[in-house]
Amino acid sequence: MNKFNLLLLFILSLFIFSCGSNNGSKKSDFSIQLNENKSQFSLDDKLQASILNKKNRSIDSVSFYFGDLYLKSSKTGKDFSLNLENALLGNHTLKAIVYTEEVTDTITTDIKILNSKAPVVYTYEIINSYPHDITSYTQGLEFDGDILYESIGQYGESKLRKLDLESGEVLKEIKLDDQYFAEGLTVLDDKLYQLTWQEGEGFIYDLETFERTGTFGYNQSKEGWGLCNNGEKIFKSDGTEKIWILDPETLAEQSYIQPTTHKSVSTKFNELEWVNGKIYANTYQKDGVAIINPENGAIEGLINFKDLRNQVTQHDKLDVLNGIAYNPEEDRLYVTGKNWDKIFEVKIIQK
Repeated sequence: MNKFNLLLLFILSLFIFSCGSNNGSKKSDFSIQLNENKSQFSLDDKLQASILNKKNRSIDSVSFYFGDLYLKSSKTGKDFSLNLENALLGNHTLKAIVYTEEVTDTITTDIKILNSKAPVVYTYEIINSYPHDITSYTQGLEFDGDILYESIGQYGESKLRKLDLESGEVLKEIKLDDQYFAEGLTVLDDKLYQLTWQEGEGFIYDLETFERTGTFGYNQSKEGWGLCNNGEKIFKSDGTEKIWILDPETLAEQSYIQPTTHKSVSTKFNELEWVNGKIYANTYQKDGVAIINPENGAIEGLINFKDLRNQVTQHDKLDVLNGIAYNPEEDRLYVTGKNWDKIFEVKIIQK
């Protein structure tokens, strides 16, 4: 094939592509117009949108999507509405695909959906305290029966432990290789799952022997922070606004929720714990624990643990609150922190 024919074929290919679709390579003749031109909504709102047709082009149909979730189609793109009462909270993209005779246009606009209620504020009462290794940089804490499991962080010092709550005795321990910074853990079906921080890899252990039986990757997230489970699904935080929902078989990150109040989308959730149908999550470097609805991400409560750190031995390496463990058999909640010498049993009280 000579040079002229090759050039002609290249130009023809570009022409066919440009006529078939507009995916942002040029400015679209269409845009999404939201009710009152606002981009922030609450669960009580109805989202109303229409397609602004700047050049009055003939439209065959319009399909609307919430992210990649198909919602409905319209002949004109006018008077689209969506009740948000059952929507996932957080940052989302409203997408419309506009079909015309000449081109298919994909247009988007960003929206934020907030909770309709402010979080209920709680405080705490100390019921009891138990000894805790003051050198433990606690990253994860969870009961299985009456046995407590702890993941301890820091490069060169990361460990997995089985503990006796009453005495603080270490019943079993393994040390991770120095290149790993251990993070959260959870126990499901006689397996223990442990995250690493920035290594992009989690570990699976036999609960009884601590023998490592497998590993899993993070897929879409870059870091590992906290883990918990509801007996079926595993939830994983990564320091961003997302709490991922993992497939319990493959550990793939299938979907996510975004913890959200009536004012903002929250980030930096670290240790996670499943407590009576809700996710309890502490915010890194804060004294509070959020109570999160796992269905839509609503932050329904905030527990203020201010001054709890003052109840432990003060020393140079004392660090922040981190470590939530719930014993469902006894309906008791426990918290600790990084390099704290106590684990506290606490009672949550509404202010």
